[in-house]
Parts: sequence; C-alpha cells; structure tokens
Amino acid sequence: MNLFSNKNNVITYTVNKELTNNLYISIQNGEVIINAPWYMASSQIQRAVEEKKQWIVNKIKEYEMSCEEKKKSLAVQTVKVLGRSYVVEVQYKMGKTPSLSFVQNRIQVMLPYALKKVEITELISTLMDKMYEKIAEKEVERAMEKTRLLLEIAPEDYEIKKIEGSIAKCKEGKITINPAIVMYEREIIDYIVLHEFCHLKYRNHTKSFYQMLRTYMPNYEEKAKKLNKIAY
Repeated sequence: MNLFSNKNNVITYTVNKELTNNLYISIQNGEVIINAPWYMASSQIQRAVEEKKQWIVNKIKEYEMSCEEKKKSLAVQTVKVLGRSYVVEVQYKMGKTPSLSFVQNRIQVMLPYALKKVEITELISTLMDKMYEKIAEKEVERAMEKTRLLLEIAPEDYEIKKIEGSIAKCKEGKITINPAIVMYEREIIDYIVLHEFCHLKYRNHTKSFYQMLRTYMPNYEEKAKKLNKIAY
C-alpha cells in the first residue's frame, strides 16, 4: 500500500508489479490500483499518480456517489411482514456476519464493513428471503395447528418452500406453503391454510369445497379478494 498526499487530497494506492512495459491506473471498488512494470521505481510510480491526480480524485468521487445512490435506493425499499409495511435500512458494523432486527417501523440490516464497497442488492434480497422463512416457520405452524383442531383432519406432511406463481398448494395429501405468506396479516394466513386443508377433502374448487370453506370461515370471500392475484 502506498500513499500520495497533496494539499486537498490523500490518495492511497496498491501497486502490482508485472511483466509489462506500460503503467496502468484503474479504480476498482473505490480503490486505486497501479499495474506497473516490474523494474519501475517507486518515485516514478508516484510521479505518474501525481500527474493523474485529478482524474483519480474524480473517479473516486464518481464511485462514492454511485454507492450513496445505491444506499438511498435500499433505504426506501419497503417490505411487508404480517400485513405491516417496514422500511429496510442498511447500516455497517464491525464483524463478519450480517444480521437484521425490527426497530419500530424499520428492518435494520447490519452488514460487515468489508461489504461497504460491494454491490449488496442481491445479498439484501437473500436476507429478506431468510427472514420470511424464519417467520413462516412459526406462523405456519400456528395456523396449521389451529386448523387441525378446527377441522379434526391433518395433511400427511407439510413444508415451507418457494412456489412459483402461488402462495400455497395441496397435492397428494401434502401441503406446501410459500414463505411469502408472511407478507399477509394472520387472518389471511389462517384463510390460506384453511383453503389448503379443504383441498385434503376436495381436490377441485367444487361447490362442496366452497361450502366447507364457508362452514369454517363464513367471511372467507373477504380474505380471498386480497389474494385475487395469487394462483391456487
């Protein structure tokens, strides 16, 4: 690691010596990288950095502005948990492991400082998926037990798993629930689980199927309207 200082800026840079006759300066993830001939002296490299000083400073500023814009876009991202909207807020901390917590109307995502200059959109999406899965484990178990006691029947098995284009399905006595179910309030979760329990007895959406739904949830149509874009 080398350091170049002037009145207004301090530039740190890393030098990689190579079998080449030319010197190249690049900005990678906000860091200045110098690829120089193996025989070039440090004073020559520093002189080259000084000559390109303004270009380097401008490129670093462009990168930092880009990072700030990404942070802003993440800060306004909202997700729903049990029917309530939360703003996703990203902060950085010492350590190696990402974590998240609920703080009032925010989901505070804490990331290691090592990721500060890295594209994190995909990482945030993965963390949100894991959060949904964790919450779904508890909420689906609650709704399954409630419905089992109500109907006095139960599936052979159930699982929490992402389903393309659907929030839940019942096939051959097994119920699969999409973890995205926890976007909805508990009464909607209860309706979805009841819906799939009714499929244990009636495979298709027959008149008898809807009669069973109405018997155990007279206002089920109100819940169904909130899910009219979800395939069953």
